[in-house]
Amino acid sequence: MTGAPQTRNDARAWARTGTELLLDAVAGLDEDAFSAPSVLPDWTRKHLVAHVAANADALGNLVHWAATGEETPMYASAEERAAGIAKGPTLSADELRSWLTDSAQKLAAELDGLTEAQWGHQVVTAQGRTVPATELPWMRAREVCVHAVDLGTGVVTFADLPKGFLTALVAEIKAKRGLAELPDGPLPEVAAWLAGRPHSLTDAPELAPWL
Repeated sequence: MTGAPQTRNDARAWARTGTELLLDAVAGLDEDAFSAPSVLPDWTRKHLVAHVAANADALGNLVHWAATGEETPMYASAEERAAGIAKGPTLSADELRSWLTDSAQKLAAELDGLTEAQWGHQVVTAQGRTVPATELPWMRAREVCVHAVDLGTGVVTFADLPKGFLTALVAEIKAKRGLAELPDGPLPEVAAWLAGRPHSLTDAPELAPWL
């Protein structure tokens, strides 16, 4: 895929970094802070954290598919995905932190268990794309890194994300949006703009949220 990292090891390192940033960002949030709006429209931080935790569980289904050959989609249905997000506000801050931590650790362990042959097995994403399992770490890196910023706590910004990750992210979104040129600006700000997030660039058209 255009913009995807060259190696799964890069992506796994970025996913670990993003997970650490996300966990650090939610560590000190009380119930009120967790219930506050995130950067994403109509989502509180509880919605956002539930989405990231459920994403780890869903990617685990694809790891199982790659490992066993048993077809296990990320989500049984669009309704199941929506239910995972809606579950967020029903949970306490501690319950959400536990789900986020446990699901991330479980996914990392499952990825560790894949053999070289299994990494090459094909799976189908929630968007219907057929990809090798080697793309799963990149899919996870995008989720944890971008959504760590989306919490909107100010603890994590695009400038805190790894440069290699930002470079890969910019290349991917640029290709997906079909853009020929990018505005001048610092890499983190260009990445934020491309992702449809708050940025400091001037004379750059506003883009709808991506991811």
